[in-house]
Amino acid sequence: MKPAQVVKALAALAQPTRLSIYRLLVSCGPEGMAAGQIADKLKVSPATMSFHFKTLSHAELIESRQDGRFIYYAANFKVMNGMVDYLTENCCGGNAEVCRTPIKKC
Repeated sequence: MKPAQVVKALAALAQPTRLSIYRLLVSCGPEGMAAGQIADKLKVSPATMSFHFKTLSHAELIESRQDGRFIYYAANFKVMNGMVDYLTENCCGGNAEVCRTPIKKC
């Protein structure tokens, strides 16, 4: 993933409602969720949701599909994984085993 794409994705997620939308869609898996259900679950007005969906779509973090009169949104896992890979590319000096070690809580 190119740095500009990562910056665009991180900027899109740097807002509480969009971050909540994205986390919800990640938990739904590839089938996603209908726009109205997302709005209801997060208690956000449809007009506001539309604005946030546009921003997340522009950053390629989510994808949409029409099913009858409903629009379903789903996380774009390819972009998400690319962003995580980019951010952790040099993690722990390249020692993948250290990076995967669970952090102990105090």
